[in-house]
Amino acid sequence: MDAAVKRIAPQAPCYQRRRPEQTLWYRTVQSHFETWLALADGPGDEAIPAYIEQAFRRYLDCGILANGFARAHCDECGHDFLIAFSCKGRGVCPSCNTRRMAETAAHLTDHVFPRLPVRQWVLSVPKRLRYFLQRDTALQGVVLRIFLRGVERCLREHSPGCDSTARIGAIAFIHRFGSSLNEHTHFHCCIVEGVFQPTAKIGDTADNTAEPITSVDFHAATDLDTAAIARVQAQVRQRILRVFVRRGLIGKTDRDEMLNWEHGGGFSLDASVCISGTDRKGLERLLRYCARPPFALEHLHTLDAEHLIYHNSKPRSDSPRDLVLTPLELIDKIAALIPPPRAHRHRYYGVLAPNSPLRAAVTALAPLPVVVMPVAEATTADAPPHRFALSVGDVVSSHL
Repeated sequence: MDAAVKRIAPQAPCYQRRRPEQTLWYRTVQSHFETWLALADGPGDEAIPAYIEQAFRRYLDCGILANGFARAHCDECGHDFLIAFSCKGRGVCPSCNTRRMAETAAHLTDHVFPRLPVRQWVLSVPKRLRYFLQRDTALQGVVLRIFLRGVERCLREHSPGCDSTARIGAIAFIHRFGSSLNEHTHFHCCIVEGVFQPTAKIGDTADNTAEPITSVDFHAATDLDTAAIARVQAQVRQRILRVFVRRGLIGKTDRDEMLNWEHGGGFSLDASVCISGTDRKGLERLLRYCARPPFALEHLHTLDAEHLIYHNSKPRSDSPRDLVLTPLELIDKIAALIPPPRAHRHRYYGVLAPNSPLRAAVTALAPLPVVVMPVAEATTADAPPHRFALSVGDVVSSHL
């Protein structure tokens, strides 16, 4: 065999335009949307909100070259590519939803979350209360703040050396859907495992508090067991029910009855998933899960000429694994899961909030590795345990 074998370098994959018109979901919407719209606007029925109709119509134009495209030229191969315009909608288009999920997870991993442990807190409320949350975005914000304040109080109690001014760093995802295409409003919150405080500096006075804070202390949470999580669940349940009574959504008798229910009274709080600070790929997978769209195109299949099957990857004990639906029933379920306009899918809280003076110092550590520096024994004797001094730089000193 000739020793001088010419090695051919692998070529980069060529751009392939997606073809939504060939997917089962696109054909279903194209064939049955007008029928669904006419039946939904019948006498005695509530009018379909304009944003839902607009989302479906924009999806039918998404990825179709006849509705507009951009022309891209490759200088290396000399070929031109046509890239169809996308609808950038929420809830209907699988392509735009998936792209938004991937971009959100990549941005939060690379530019927002510091390289510290992150725990996922998931709160679900009883079905009796989900009806109000599904239709009232302001109430969603109130319940979410109650939940995050309860978690913040818990992390302060389990973070030695901090005081009442310490704040958490959290990003909350509001899910309006369940795995079986049902309306199920619940909250997925990715929260750094500890609390942050400004680092005390010599010469700091009350007059220069408006200056940007470039260094913070991180107090790591310890001994966060199931008993502590159960206490958070009990406190959050009591405060949420109090809000519903104050707003006149339920009566005091109903509140007292729900407080006496067993097994959390329909409130479920799970905090079993925790990602270490060095596992950035695991954090991105978790964020992709939290930012996922309401349905997956690969789970939709054809049963016969009049029925479709949607595969439920995580069925409950009282729900089937495969949902058999007509095209009109499928469109009706997806329409109910479309978020209203100007309603944020995820929100920043604590030191990660846009108006927090600590945000710049915390987010600047996202692309930097956390290096533990040895500290002199004289300084560590008086320092509280599990306390990290985080600053904008290449290294992070710790007091352990």
